[in-house]
Amino acid sequence: MSHSPGLDGLRVLAHPVRLRILSLLTGVAMSAAEAARELGETQANVSYHLRRLHEAGLLDVVEEVRIRGGLAKRYRHDPESGTGFGPANPEEQRLLILAMAEELKRRSEFHVRGERGLMADAEMWVDRETWKKALAHAHELSELLHTAAKPPRTRGTIPVSATVSMFEMRRP
Repeated sequence: MSHSPGLDGLRVLAHPVRLRILSLLTGVAMSAAEAARELGETQANVSYHLRRLHEAGLLDVVEEVRIRGGLAKRYRHDPESGTGFGPANPEEQRLLILAMAEELKRRSEFHVRGERGLMADAEMWVDRETWKKALAHAHELSELLHTAAKPPRTRGTIPVSATVSMFEMRRP
């Protein structure tokens, strides 16, 4: 990764279109025009968000291609690039959680009814060892899905949603 996460890194993530872009560009490198078509957004809007994500170190330019006399950058997201973002600013972390919740609401409109999935929610007290194991499993799940991500509409693939937000809570 060529950039290191900036101080406003979580704020950069805390936008629904940017979350969608990161998900999309995990499976394939795309230009602003290609990503805009897939997301149903304008090229100008996607181009702006791509630049912000790239500046924050969350996207890499993997190639430049000549299209209609101009140069188009193709970006790709390495899921490991987000590991540098820490909980330095609780307000920015809260904004990210709210953006994830909004994105989950959008995705829920595409839920295939009757198909097997998992919905779990918990606010409970556990011992530290159990918590560490749960976090490790969540990291493993994220890595499995990100590693297996393919370009949209690849033959033999299905679109899926996975949203995980796990954090230690302060004592009431």
